Amino acid sequence: MQDNLQVQMNTFLPLRDVVFNTLRQAILTGELKPGERLMELHLADRLGVSRTPIREAIRKLELEGLVTMIPRRGAEVAQITEKSMQDVLEVRRTLDALCAELACDRIDGEGIRRLGEACTAFEKAVAAGDVKRIAQADVAFHDIIVEATGNLRLIQLVNNLSEQMYRYRFEYIKDFSQHERLVKEHRIIYESIVSKDRETASQAAKIHIDNQEKAILNQIRLDRR
Repeated sequence: MQDNLQVQMNTFLPLRDVVFNTLRQAILTGELKPGERLMELHLADRLGVSRTPIREAIRKLELEGLVTMIPRRGAEVAQITEKSMQDVLEVRRTLDALCAELACDRIDGEGIRRLGEACTAFEKAVAAGDVKRIAQADVAFHDIIVEATGNLRLIQLVNNLSEQMYRYRFEYIKDFSQHERLVKEHRIIYESIVSKDRETASQAAKIHIDNQEKAILNQIRLDRR
């Protein structure tokens, strides 16, 4: 495990929840990699806690599908499988297209300004080559579009998928050959929303997800070799 993994202390949460959130975030961002063993003693020493909250966190992560229990090996970070990835992206593709269409109708001047700034911030992050910063800028860009819909139920549905989506997005963003395409796709989505072109915005959102799926599938198959 990398040395920069640290417990993010929160005085309002029990220690077991803080440990769970720390490990969960490390898995979602790829700091803890698919297939990596999660040894209680090692994690407890690294995070400066007892083994009890580690054990409880691992159980919760297993329920979320982020950790797998392997006979005679113990816990390890769940692999990113084709089926799990396709299930998430299939739903997200439809929701993102709807969000783009609604944003065309409902985004206000302030939203357009923020979306333009987010688009530029993403391009700068790509130019800097910082994968974590790129992932965060990508999330920020899409969050503004979702927020612009003003549909609380839709926002809730997208948020429920967002953290699982983050894991797949991170795998995609790690492929530097895709960065130029990502920049172009974001720019098309932004410009179509500004011009209130529902059809182009919706199609661009779908293509954006389709390209992610292709790239992640390719990465999964490469990792098997």
